[in-house]
Amino acid sequence: MAESITINGVTVEPGKRQTIDLPVAKLYTHTMLAMPVHVVNGKRSGPRLFVSAAIHGDELNGVEIIRRLLKLPILGRLRGTLIAIPIVNVHGFLERSRYLPDRRDLNRSFPGHERGSLASRVASLFMEEIVGQCNHGIDLHTAGVHRSNLPQIRANLEDEETAKLAEAFGTPVLIDANIRDGSLRQAAMEQGIPMLLYEAGEALRFDEVAIRAGVHGIVQVMRALDMLPAVRRKKKPYRPVLARSSSWVRSPDSGILRAMVSLGAQVEKDTLLGVVADPFGERDVEIRSPYSGIIVGRTNLPLVHEGEALFHVARFRRLGDAAASVEGFAGDYEPEPSFPTEPEGPIL
Repeated sequence: MAESITINGVTVEPGKRQTIDLPVAKLYTHTMLAMPVHVVNGKRSGPRLFVSAAIHGDELNGVEIIRRLLKLPILGRLRGTLIAIPIVNVHGFLERSRYLPDRRDLNRSFPGHERGSLASRVASLFMEEIVGQCNHGIDLHTAGVHRSNLPQIRANLEDEETAKLAEAFGTPVLIDANIRDGSLRQAAMEQGIPMLLYEAGEALRFDEVAIRAGVHGIVQVMRALDMLPAVRRKKKPYRPVLARSSSWVRSPDSGILRAMVSLGAQVEKDTLLGVVADPFGERDVEIRSPYSGIIVGRTNLPLVHEGEALFHVARFRRLGDAAASVEGFAGDYEPEPSFPTEPEGPIL
């Protein structure tokens, strides 16, 4: 039998599920803010997995991913415990902001301290009540405002167990990402907890492909952990491909950007990525790819300053495999149109 789990003094017994409000802080209106935590405790023992979203309060895809995840009937066959936290940064979520009210980045404040800044206190609470009770973690993110990321997993892929779970998630691209100081991933790893970071889409926007892929990816990780029953599936048309390295191509000048490549595009060295021009068209500055790769992130805003990051290009040992992976992924998750592409009758 599974064991019960207690969060903020609330105990969830095996075979039960419950939403728990984890008090964060009061607003200056005396209103208490709480971090919502949903616990699904299986009848049988198994790993404890936390899935978190909106550590940056304007990153919304993960909130919807968790909502859909919690509605899946298959969770009735769960082994172990799923702890879902759709809105970690409640202050930022209310203000549609990446940051907390003191302008601190919560994902640079871990492991935190109970007597530190507001960000530090929230981080400390999360580590104590959530991370400290789990064996594995998945953190859901998007790109920043006016940028989009191709669905990708960032993790410590030198760790064998983490690499296995990253491949199970099933994004087209895997990035062996450096650890950021003060990040949740760093704090979890220091406690020996393997963790994946899922990046997809844009801040303040829902991206249906990213959301569908996120739900499916979490379920696949849970299957790999034996938290959910395995199923036989047809061989996928793609396998995740590890990026050898990645870097941003920055704007050589300030002006108005005309982007020439889309997210997920395969580019060769010297491919024209875009053109930056002044409003009068008197001066055009070309931006070319410094190497061959796949566009895994890009800006969506045409107004750019000199030095601004515009195109995130990932490099691969076998670029053809990476391109096939991206194409196969898009075919799997692109939603069917909900309306006919051609009119059924004469247009009057």
